Amino acid sequence: MNTDQHPRPDLDTRFRMVKESGVYDYYDKTPPPDEVDAYLAASEKYQVPIRAGGWFYCLGQDEALLKQNLQIGARLGSTVHNTQVLSQHAEGRPVSDDEVAAFYLQAAEWGEQTGCLPTFEVHINMWSEQFLRVNRVADLVERHGVPFRMTLDHSHVIYKMDNPEEQARCGIQQDVENGKLVLDPFKQGNICSQWIERGLIWHTHARAAVPDNPKNLRARHPDGSVGRGVQYPFIEPAPGQMDEPWVESRLEPWKQVVRALLQYHATTKQSPLKQISTEFIPNTDYGEGYGYSLFDNSVACAKWLRSSWDEAVQLA
Repeated sequence: MNTDQHPRPDLDTRFRMVKESGVYDYYDKTPPPDEVDAYLAASEKYQVPIRAGGWFYCLGQDEALLKQNLQIGARLGSTVHNTQVLSQHAEGRPVSDDEVAAFYLQAAEWGEQTGCLPTFEVHINMWSEQFLRVNRVADLVERHGVPFRMTLDHSHVIYKMDNPEEQARCGIQQDVENGKLVLDPFKQGNICSQWIERGLIWHTHARAAVPDNPKNLRARHPDGSVGRGVQYPFIEPAPGQMDEPWVESRLEPWKQVVRALLQYHATTKQSPLKQISTEFIPNTDYGEGYGYSLFDNSVACAKWLRSSWDEAVQLA
């Protein structure tokens, strides 16, 4: 879509936009069961495979939903299913590392059976927003001889840089201040590089963000709070489409993570990375109300991803 201020294009138009852009190899979506046939028809018509999808899940409530969505993904031909696990259990308490690991192991078993593998995402409002937990859960999973497959969406890391309010909100401020958790991708031992070099990243969501990303003052949640701000335009918006000047250089930390990931993939035979999806979205914590074209930003980002991959290959 272009903006949340215009009607969403119909399915045929969306696939046509992706095809005609000339920069995409696939579509990323897990539709509801009653729309699967329509997605398959559009995929075939435009020769755009549906290689990935995803959804969010509450432990103690949505286990059957994940199994169903993995089956849907397999039917669509998807190789991975981006899996967000909410930080709160259905019982109203925080989920533990052991619970996430157990859910992952069950999901991985279902994924092996269907052919569509779950990849657990780093994301706000999810267990993984406390970034050091990712390594701990990966350790628990790997003790069972099962690879931990994750989706990297490092916008959720980058926007917390120089942002003590957001760091405190998810309980990582002390770890950042004492150096246990390094967010800056230009510094040694940073968390994104740890995940990359450990070979955990099977899937990636590319949505740009900048350190201390501006809050979205144009959109509010039902409780009245403004959007947390986890999206920054990749290309310069038109006048009036941002509340402060757009500064391209602020994107460099976000771009650095992508460069590191692509360099690892270009030089590491066992790299598990399968695909990268652009993901500029209109939700409250992201781009709601701004008016800049989400699709144009996605296409520009995809072009940059392709050129960055070419550079990584040349340097390998």
